Amino acid sequence: MSTPRFLHLPPGVTPRKIETDRGMFAALEALPATGVVERWPAILLPGLTGSKEDFIAVLQTLALSGRRVLAVDLRGQYETPGLDDPAAYTCAALGADVDALAQRFGDGEPVHLVGHSFGGLVAREAAIDGRTKFASFTLMGSGPAGITGKRAGHARWLTRTIPLSGLEHVWHAGFEPEALAAGVPDDIMAFLRQRLLSNSPTGLARMADEVVSVRDRTEELRQIEVPTLVLYGEHDDGWPAETQQEMAAALGADCVVVPGAAHSPAVEAPETTAAALVRFWNEAESHTLDTRAT
Repeated sequence: MSTPRFLHLPPGVTPRKIETDRGMFAALEALPATGVVERWPAILLPGLTGSKEDFIAVLQTLALSGRRVLAVDLRGQYETPGLDDPAAYTCAALGADVDALAQRFGDGEPVHLVGHSFGGLVAREAAIDGRTKFASFTLMGSGPAGITGKRAGHARWLTRTIPLSGLEHVWHAGFEPEALAAGVPDDIMAFLRQRLLSNSPTGLARMADEVVSVRDRTEELRQIEVPTLVLYGEHDDGWPAETQQEMAAALGADCVVVPGAAHSPAVEAPETTAAALVRFWNEAESHTLDTRAT
């Protein structure tokens, strides 16, 4: 569970509702302090039990690089409405949502796409499906196939428990004890509870099943001509570090290990994470423009 360390929005960051042909998506939009947008925009996707608020600590820094940045709730997450149909929450269906968001938010410009954890699996679908030409693609604490280890066990527990007992039980039996043990402040605790209970139960259960069962699409992603970054915390307890390193090598992707961070580098090491993203985005833009010039 990604846990933001603060909830107040930095200057230049505002809540937005993004209307697309696939519905409305709740978002946080960050703009440069000068109001001058000089570079291509970026979209950030959260993990399974997360939300757009997981990126609060990096949004201002990313926008100061001269671009619009959008962090969104996926369909059925927190403040984005969901559907009762489990088919709406497959990685492929959510990837189609991302295509719609990119085409709406990009307004004709290439868009940098970042997916954290389960959001990386969703973003990968959008990168592969060919509906949108992305400026770059970043897998943040994400892997080539289903998640493993302790987090896989937790996802399977969600898949079993939500249909039987509901989200209130999931909070009291799982999320609340974890947050209390971590010493989460009262205001953040209240937010975490509200966020969990606002999720679509159908959506969260189906996405939990997806995160453990999704197949490896590394070879398909390798065929896509898009600059790719694999970024993860040195103490990541999601996909093993070796797995993410091997995936980066197979993709021919840049690989950044964030010191001191675990599974949520945008929360745990925001300045280092933001600097790595900006550097990668700028290099990807320069390479693309050089290619076009020749």
